[in-house]
Amino acid sequence: MLEAIDLTKNYGTPVPSLDQLNLRIEPGEVFCLLGPNGAGKTTTISLFLGFSAPTAGIARIGSLDVQTHPLETKRLVAYIPEQVMLYRNLTGLENLEYFSALAGQDRYGKEELLGFFDGVGLSREAALRRVGTYSKGMRQKVGIAMAVAKRATALLLDEPTSGLDPKASNEFSQLLLRLSGAGVAVLMATHDLFRAKEAGTRVGIMKAGRLLTTARTADLTHADLERLYLESMAAGIPDGSPLEEVAL
Repeated sequence: MLEAIDLTKNYGTPVPSLDQLNLRIEPGEVFCLLGPNGAGKTTTISLFLGFSAPTAGIARIGSLDVQTHPLETKRLVAYIPEQVMLYRNLTGLENLEYFSALAGQDRYGKEELLGFFDGVGLSREAALRRVGTYSKGMRQKVGIAMAVAKRATALLLDEPTSGLDPKASNEFSQLLLRLSGAGVAVLMATHDLFRAKEAGTRVGIMKAGRLLTTARTADLTHADLERLYLESMAAGIPDGSPLEEVAL
């Protein structure tokens, strides 16, 4: 479970990078944060990861405050950025073994590690090749395999489908749905409205550090989501009144 309570980050500018965010993502939910560059999406993820301290408010993972329990919360969460950083001269299998050990999961044998790749759709032949030969989509699959091997209960994603072709994007969405089915709470920052509708259970639209509206994807068509996004971008910034979920 991920929770933000009045979460705020101000770097000394007139408009906070994140302004009183209140958000709760339950186990099994895939929550997609939408918004333009500078809306506060990456700042939100950074605060959940403990990369910086909030100006005010609380970020919680699994009921633990990220600031007061930094090590415990990092054990619960996995992070996949736009570009998954791996050791190019190591194989996918060697990368998975190394990073799993760093996360405290050093009991896996070779067959178990290869089994994680089976689960994310990366062939065993590819797993035994050097990562320097991988496409971006293949590297993203290694990142998902790491999250599964770590037994993360929360997954944070920052533009993970940027630059992926349609097939790889679809495969990534299917992997997120599989993790959701296993009870993982997922927070994904993305510009991709189509992918948010396909992979998300809820969406939230941000602008200038504020969460303007949320909606359940089951209640939206693709056209509804596009219209809601464009209307939100054209609207002014709310005055801090309680956020209500949109139902279309």
